[in-house]
Amino acid sequence: MLTQRQAGAEAAMWDFSIGRTLSVLALTWPFILLRLVVYFAITAAYVIATGVGAGVGYGIGHIWSDPDTPYAFATGGGFVGIALVAVAVYWMREYILYMVKAAHIAAMVHLVDGQAIPGGQGQVAYGRQVVTARFAEANVLFVLDQLVKGVIRVITGLLGGVAAFLPIPGLQGLVRFLNTIVRLSLTYVDEVVLAYDIRVQSTEPFETARRAVVLYAQNAAVMVKNAVWLAIMLWVLTAVIFLVMLAPAGAILYMMPGQLAGWSFVLAIVFAWALKAALLDPFAVCALMQVYFRTIEGQEPDPEWDSRLATASRHFRELAGKAIDAVTPPGRRGAGSAAPA
Repeated sequence: MLTQRQAGAEAAMWDFSIGRTLSVLALTWPFILLRLVVYFAITAAYVIATGVGAGVGYGIGHIWSDPDTPYAFATGGGFVGIALVAVAVYWMREYILYMVKAAHIAAMVHLVDGQAIPGGQGQVAYGRQVVTARFAEANVLFVLDQLVKGVIRVITGLLGGVAAFLPIPGLQGLVRFLNTIVRLSLTYVDEVVLAYDIRVQSTEPFETARRAVVLYAQNAAVMVKNAVWLAIMLWVLTAVIFLVMLAPAGAILYMMPGQLAGWSFVLAIVFAWALKAALLDPFAVCALMQVYFRTIEGQEPDPEWDSRLATASRHFRELAGKAIDAVTPPGRRGAGSAAPA
């Protein structure tokens, strides 16, 4: 339990409860296990691909008489193995978003709102059922997610970055650095918008997402402050995980052919990424979800912000267009209205 003084200090810095966030994550332990399995399977694929690529390269390198050639080919083969897995993960991102992330978000939304959800492994099936009811196909959710990400990038520019919240005259370099931190801290906003969509049980996901990003924009000062604090927390924790993972990564690569032991930091990064994606990312989403739901309570989207986003963001116009198409009979789509400028 936090003391009164600790709770007051926490509230002054950020608007989410660390204790409540951890409690929600603990209640969704089946999803945490699922994420650990998925992301460590990806990590294992990186390790295996690096080893196989290094072994193949090492064997091919023996064709040449130069004694250093096998080691050079082993290093190149390891790099090719990593690149192939990276491409595979890129193409799997739609499935991971639909079957893992979105389903976990659905469970967290219900718990944040104080609703009961199934326990045990039935929780995973329940979360997927909720997502399927909102988004019939993975492609719909993925397109929606990409559009929201595009709008969020524009919102940061419209706000003028951190200079709009923390004016620092004459320190343009520092302001640019802080703006970079702000942009990096907004990684999870698209998932918070997805959480809003699930929370209101929308049958029109694109229109709901349009409303959600407008509500985010008009409350950006609060949201950015909390996102930056979360980003700092997660970067520190990820750095600690990376340092801890250096030893096992080095041990694994030491047993592989060629001069791959020096790549231990690369594999440590992969290990750290896996733990971050499995444990830290859902923490950040749950924390921002609390802030967003509390902040927008009773609000309606500001028409001025709606207009600004429509003018500035191609992705927002596309989001609005898809929202209109979703409620327009197929034969009448595009009739009587011009495309947005």
